[in-house]
Amino acid sequence: MSRAEVAGTVRPVSPLWTLGLLRNELATTFRRWRTLALLAVLAGVPVLVGIAIKIETSDGSSPGGGGGPAFISQITNNGLFLVFTALAATLPFFLPMAVGVVAGDAIAGEANAGTLRYLLVAPAGRTRLLLTKYATVVLFCLAATLVVALSALTVGALLFPLGDLTTISGTRISFAEGLGRALLIALAVAASLIGVAALGLFVSTLTNSGIAAMATTVGLLITVQILDQIPQLHALQPYFFSHYWLSFADLMREPVYWDELAKNLGLQALYAAVFGSAAWARFMAKDITA
Repeated sequence: MSRAEVAGTVRPVSPLWTLGLLRNELATTFRRWRTLALLAVLAGVPVLVGIAIKIETSDGSSPGGGGGPAFISQITNNGLFLVFTALAATLPFFLPMAVGVVAGDAIAGEANAGTLRYLLVAPAGRTRLLLTKYATVVLFCLAATLVVALSALTVGALLFPLGDLTTISGTRISFAEGLGRALLIALAVAASLIGVAALGLFVSTLTNSGIAAMATTVGLLITVQILDQIPQLHALQPYFFSHYWLSFADLMREPVYWDELAKNLGLQALYAAVFGSAAWARFMAKDITA
């Protein structure tokens, strides 16, 4: 690599070229069989949840047996609640695992395939390439969340009635407003994953093995969530990126409780800033041999 490239100084790049790079990254990511398989698994979770609840309630029993999210018992009355339940079911593991796989492979996968050096020959430079990779992972967060939400909405409409719904607080809102709340919840869930995206991207800059980066990222996700359940660590738990993930349920209250939602967004922004900066520092100094 040239000295200018290693130092991250490159000639100016037009915005159209940058958009083209982002389009290429998105097309490459979403055409991979691995990505399509992850999205298929995510789409299948609401199907399984909806069918299980339909079977469970066919004899008149209450869904969930009183456990689970506060809105799970309302699914049989309104299929829109399946969206919230499916997001609650996938957020602790399936969604972050999928994001961890895509983020962990972002840089390490290119190095392992021998294409990273080729990408850096283009006039984008390391900083612009890293930002493009992160933007691609963030857009995957949004796409994965919307896949779960749309699958749940479809299954909910097929298996259960739709209409005005009752919030967790007991107030009634229209179906249109409920759809708006569902969209807000999907966006909140997607935003909850940007910290994981930055963590995975940082891990991806540490190795040239895509499999190692993906396994490490997923392992860290599992470890943090286990630590978040240990009572003796209560003083540290508010700083774990997964601690406020389920705060999106507060969007189904009337009025909406914004406290934990704001804490979650602030925490994710902090993780994105810290691990994004660490990924940039590591990538700028990384010796590209492949």
